Amino acid sequence: MFELSVRREFCAAHAITIAGRREPTHGHNWGVTVVVTGEQLDANGLLCDFHLIERELDRVIGEFHNRDLNVVSPFDRVNPTAEHVARHIAEAIGPLPCKGAVVDRVIVTEAPGCAATYVRSNIGG
Repeated sequence: MFELSVRREFCAAHAITIAGRREPTHGHNWGVTVVVTGEQLDANGLLCDFHLIERELDRVIGEFHNRDLNVVSPFDRVNPTAEHVARHIAEAIGPLPCKGAVVDRVIVTEAPGCAATYVRSNIGG
């Protein structure tokens, strides 16, 4: 098994609701790491070109940069927790044009030492 990771950052605010109470809106420098896995390399010895993964990730998180997540879809309807952000990014990255390469997991940090990871359960499908 081969594994690639691409890391990006974006700045965004959010206010999550915990136990029925909404916290004050505050901002983070969010870190996002996308991990792509697969068993086969192409004729060039690549699982997937890093630039393809970067473009897909940039497309997804570009909607969030310098925004309030609470007013951006899908977080205008879903509590914008780090866990939900990680799942959304994993699901929003489309199928990669790399034979056999899939998004395995997405790790989102909203503060140093605080990370949420979403692991795809449907790898390969």
